[in-house]
Formats: sequence, C-alpha cells, structure tokens
Amino acid sequence: MYSKVPSSPVYQKALEIFTLSRRISDYLIEDLSELNPHGKENPHIYFTGDIIQQSVCLAPEILKAEQQLERDKKHKHADYLNRLTNRLYRNCERLEGSNSNGAEFVGILRKELRKFKKLQRNWMLTL
Repeated sequence: MYSKVPSSPVYQKALEIFTLSRRISDYLIEDLSELNPHGKENPHIYFTGDIIQQSVCLAPEILKAEQQLERDKKHKHADYLNRLTNRLYRNCERLEGSNSNGAEFVGILRKELRKFKKLQRNWMLTL
C-alpha cells in the first residue's frame, strides 16, 4: 500500500504545488521585502510564507490518510487536506492583489490548485 501512494496523481500534484509555491514565494519575497515610503513593510509578504507552509503539508497529509486503517481517521486527514487546500487558494488570491511584478505567477499556482482539487475529490472517494 505504501509503495503505491508516492506515485498517485494526487500525491504527485501535491509535490508539484510545493515546488511551484516555493519558487513563486522566492520570487515574490524579493519584490515585497522593500519598505514602503512610510517605512512600513508590505503586509502581503506574510502570505508568501503561508503558501510555503501550507503547500509543504499537502503531501504528508495524503500519506497519513492513505496509511490509516480506520475510515474515520482517513477522512479526518482528508478533511484537513481540504481545509488546507482552501486556505492555500485564498492566500494565493491575496497575493495576486499585491503590488508585485510576480503576482501574475500566482495565477499559475491557483490554476494548479484547481487541478489538485479535482484530483483530491476523486481521491477522497477512494478512501
């Protein structure tokens, strides 16, 4: 059972999302780290860390759900994965509203998250 999980489409997409969010965050941090004319930091910079933190949790939650023997525990991890995905999507929307040259790249991440949500729905039916 464990050997099948890392090759599953939902797991692979979770890894892709992590890689993409990491690269987008690195790009945006450069842009958002400068202080504004009033000496305050850009509030959107915190969302860059949030998307990394949330995307790094996707793949382990999939593994945890797959490794559980009890159905209720599987669904507990699947529900958490769903909430995590929704938070990640909302943070992407917030980053798109930032004053950054890289904000358009966040749209690519949102598109990948929509694909992930479709895979996730099908995957949840198999649990």
